[in-house]
Amino acid sequence: MKTDLNLLLECLKYQMDQPTSQKDVLVTIYSVCHQNGDASDYFREIGGLMFVNNLVKSSVHSIVKESALFTLGGLAENNVFCQEILCTSGLFEDLCTFLNQKNSSVNLKRMSVYVLLVLVSNNKNGQTYVRESGCLDVLLQLFRTTLSMSEMNLSDNGNNQCYQLWSSVCSALSACVNNPQNEDNQKSCSLVFPYAKDCLQHCTKPEIVRPICSFIGLTVANNSRLQQFFVSIGGLTVLDELLAKLIYNLSGNSSSTKLAVVVTKALDACIADNYAIGAAVARYNIVPNLLMLLSYNIMNSEEKFSVILTLGHCTDGCEENQYVLAKNNGLPLMIQALTESQDEELNKAATFVLQNCKRITEKLSVKLSEDSSNTDAAGHLEEDLQHREGIIGDYRVKAKQILDRIEQLENEHQEVFHLFVLKCEE
Repeated sequence: MKTDLNLLLECLKYQMDQPTSQKDVLVTIYSVCHQNGDASDYFREIGGLMFVNNLVKSSVHSIVKESALFTLGGLAENNVFCQEILCTSGLFEDLCTFLNQKNSSVNLKRMSVYVLLVLVSNNKNGQTYVRESGCLDVLLQLFRTTLSMSEMNLSDNGNNQCYQLWSSVCSALSACVNNPQNEDNQKSCSLVFPYAKDCLQHCTKPEIVRPICSFIGLTVANNSRLQQFFVSIGGLTVLDELLAKLIYNLSGNSSSTKLAVVVTKALDACIADNYAIGAAVARYNIVPNLLMLLSYNIMNSEEKFSVILTLGHCTDGCEENQYVLAKNNGLPLMIQALTESQDEELNKAATFVLQNCKRITEKLSVKLSEDSSNTDAAGHLEEDLQHREGIIGDYRVKAKQILDRIEQLENEHQEVFHLFVLKCEE
């Protein structure tokens, strides 16, 4: 391997006037070093990393620039030392220039975005450079302008170079705000929320919905102000409507199910640990739709976990949503999930929902055991329950039975219940 890399570097140096040959050598270096930390380290030690880096700036041939960027990304993607060396203001400024230049090819822009993605991933310094260099602003502009609404609805986006660029931009933006969470970058990225919302309103194609939902979810994650902002522009309404469309068209379709789970994760990020928004969920059909999705029983454990965790966040501290869940047969579904699954995370999520709803179940159970001397109090309680959509008429008969089952499960899974007081974080 070391001999091969030495020869490849020498070939690269002696073929400066042969762009096609240089491209071939660069692609070969990528194939040797990508996902091979030892090879990347050795190539860095013999000066190969900086030579390729300089080639990005010095070459006048677009195909060489593209291939050199591709190789830099491969060297740094799984090698933190290469990532640290490349993480300089100079390289970020060069990438910003490539992305801004009108005569840059789509592929050159795409390779530039790829390098940005590698440099900001799991890297706080890279996240800072991407913002301070202006690259983040350019990425946001590309997010808005690379694809028109009509292009988003094309049937063959997978082979569309502009779509591939746009998809790469979505991935890079997601890395700019997440792991570690970067509130400054989250704030900048929230500027495109109105456009992202419009895209979801006009397109339900998986290759568009999936990256947008991932981007939204990571941008609002653990940020109550941005959660509130997204809701204020109608974002929650759009996600609710999109989820309803997908569930309506499920018919056992695996791809539609997976996309519905993607939308569910975005919904969860918008409401998690934000009680004000969680209460607002009761105005939508989110809880009934999630229960309907769960009732189809066509998801794997990981997908069920995402749906149940979202229900947990909907019902956490929100009595309105607890009643809606009870009305729509949600508690038996939670008990079924808890008793049938061996998946620890899924069991924790189901336990979370049951704990949230335990108080309301107790309230309904007390209603059943009241004697005639408490008629007035019972009347007040029933009036309150009827005010909340008349749920007790459907649910009263099951309340005592479900409460007994919850208490039984508490005894059987005591440790799980205690652990989950901290809530389940995805």
